[in-house]
This record gives sequence, structure tokens and C-alpha cells, in this order.
Amino acid sequence: MKQKECIAMILAGGQGSRLGILTKRLAKPAVQFGGKYRIIDFPLTNCAQSGIDTVGILTQYKPLELNTYIGNGQAWDLDVADGGVYILPPYMKETAGEWYKGTANAIYQNIEFIDKFNPSHVLVLSGDHIYKMNYAKMLAYHKKQEADVTIAMIPVDPSEASRFGILSCDEEGRIVSFEEKPKVPKSNTASMGIYIFRWDVLRRELIADEKDKSSDNDFGKNIIPKMLRSGQRLYGYKFEGYWKDVGTVASLWQANMDLLDSDSLNITDESWQILSQSALMAPHFIAAHAKVQNSLITEGCYVDGDVRHCIIFDGVTVGKGAQVVDSVVLSGAKIMKGARVVKTIVGENAVVGENVSVGEKGTDEYLSKYCTDGVSLIGAGVTVNKDVSPNSMITGGKDDD
Repeated sequence: MKQKECIAMILAGGQGSRLGILTKRLAKPAVQFGGKYRIIDFPLTNCAQSGIDTVGILTQYKPLELNTYIGNGQAWDLDVADGGVYILPPYMKETAGEWYKGTANAIYQNIEFIDKFNPSHVLVLSGDHIYKMNYAKMLAYHKKQEADVTIAMIPVDPSEASRFGILSCDEEGRIVSFEEKPKVPKSNTASMGIYIFRWDVLRRELIADEKDKSSDNDFGKNIIPKMLRSGQRLYGYKFEGYWKDVGTVASLWQANMDLLDSDSLNITDESWQILSQSALMAPHFIAAHAKVQNSLITEGCYVDGDVRHCIIFDGVTVGKGAQVVDSVVLSGAKIMKGARVVKTIVGENAVVGENVSVGEKGTDEYLSKYCTDGVSLIGAGVTVNKDVSPNSMITGGKDDD
């Protein structure tokens, strides 16, 4: 097999517990987004569009739907003879098997896989961010700087900075400080969790990190700070464009709304079109007296109500006189006659009963720590038959929180 200049490893094993009921039965990268996509479509498309044709996807939590969706990678033009998409779950060795302990350990467990391609560089990605990025440009910068590792970075809201790895660079772009999720951030320049390593350097660091029994085996907590302390060549790569970590119900809702409000995330742009495994369906039907404003309606929908500022997935029904506002309605859900749904993510095949109000008024019994900023969440397959207040999560079971 010929040597690859760069291969990608996508970390897609996280549970995504802050998304509540949305990730109870599937991995976070498999969560639906934007009408006909899933979160994993973004890094996969970016790899394909950037000319990176060998991609390892490291899965762990509830991987079945994600594995089935990815298949052989054909939807992203990644079904190539000397590369392609590889699903890489934790596996048994001669003596024992173990779950991926951290982001670095996940890559460590797949050293043999990477060695098979003998790449000069390895691109490490998260499988749960929404963005469009040309990794080829970042790789060119990485090579020009002769960096041991290059970290993509972006300014974030100062109030959010403590959620990220925060870094500072000198005038030449070399990283001079890095702190993972600091309580008091020194700046608002955040790591995007996108790294390009020289493979010989990363291989050596992963082996050393695995031997350190006190390590969390994590890139942000361990690998990056250690490389910085030892004087290796770490560089920051400025990314200018839309990027969203959709780790919470509110951020996932906001990213969907950004599709309607912002030109910075154009997923149908022909020069960098986001590819997906979407099935072909009949066209949607909008009834004569229905109203649709500033919304994205996917194929196979039946709309007989008022839809304003919404993302509506395939196969959704909006009944006569129903009102759906500022909401994301996932595949196959039904909003029945006279219902009103505001600022809510409605799960796949869920049903909002006739004349029921969700997200504006009603009982507080479903208030949830997972739902903030007025966003409510209805789980997949759940039927809602009574009014529900904002910041509620309805799971349909005893675990309503």
C-alpha cells in the first residue's frame, strides 16, 4: 500500500449526555441536523472536499445507527480502493480489551491501523462539530511552519471560553500557552479540537502517554501541554468561518436556526456542498391555506398549518391550524391539528397532540437541566397530550428529568 501524506481520525465515540434524550439510543455524531443531514456529515464532507481519502472513525457509544449510516463511505466519495472509511471500535487484544479511555488513548489503540498507511501526518478531528473547513489549507500551513502539531483555533464568546482549550500565540503563530477548560481564561482564542500532527511525533507521544499511569490520556489535558513544556513546535492555525460545538440542546437548536439566519453556514453552496446519505423521497406538499415563512422544508412533508422560522425534516406532518415557530422537527414527527410548538426540538416520530402547546405555557413537571435558554426537547417516538412549558424535556418514561 502506498504511503499517504495525511490520513484523518475522527473521534466519534462520545456519549453526548448533555443532549439528553436525543442521544439515549445513538451516538452524538449520528444526531440529525439541518433537514437532511447528520452531524458526522460535516467532518466527512470536509475530508472528501479537502482531498483526504483515508478516514478512520473511532466509535464506542451506541454505534449501530452511526455505523449503518456511514456504510462504505460512498455518499462522501470515500469508497476508494487504496483508502476509504474505516469504522474503528475498541477491540480485544491477546490479553484483554478495553474501552477508549480518552481522546489520546483512542488514537493509541489504533496505532497499527495508522501504521498500515505510513502517513507523514495525521489529522485528528471531533465528530460533533458543525463547520465547513478546507483541511488542505491547514496542512499546507502546518508543513510550511515545520510544526510538530498545528491546532485550529477560533475566537469564542468570552463567556463560553472556559468550555474550551484556550491558547495564545506569538507573532509568528507559535503557541506559547495552552490551558484546557480554564476556570479563568487568559484569552478567548479557543482550540477547535482539530489537530494535525507529524505522525512520527504523535506516535512517540501516544506511547509515552500510555505508559504514564497518572495521565487522563487526553489531547487537551495531557498530550498538548506536555509537548508545549518540552519545547516542541506547536502552531495555531486561524480559522475564519462558522464553527459550532453542538454539545448541548440549546447549541444544537441554535446551529439549526443559524442555517436560516446566517450566510456563514451555507450547506448547499456548490463549491463546498455538504454530502449526506439522505434517502430519496416524494416532494413535500404545502396545502393551499398553509403558511411557510423563512423555513427549510425537506422532502416527504405534509404541511397544512403555519410554519415560521423552522427546520422541518423528511416525512413530517403539520396538521390543519397547527403553528410551529422557531423549532426543529425531526423525521416522521406529527404536529397534530391546532397544536402550537415554539422553540422546541421535536424528536423522530414524536407526536404533539391536537391543540397541545409546547414551549410557551403549561406544566413545569418536565423542566430539565439539559434544556436551557427556553429550548424544549421531545424524545423520539413520544406522544405529548398536555401543555408543556419552556426548558422541558419529555422522554415518555420514568426518566423524565
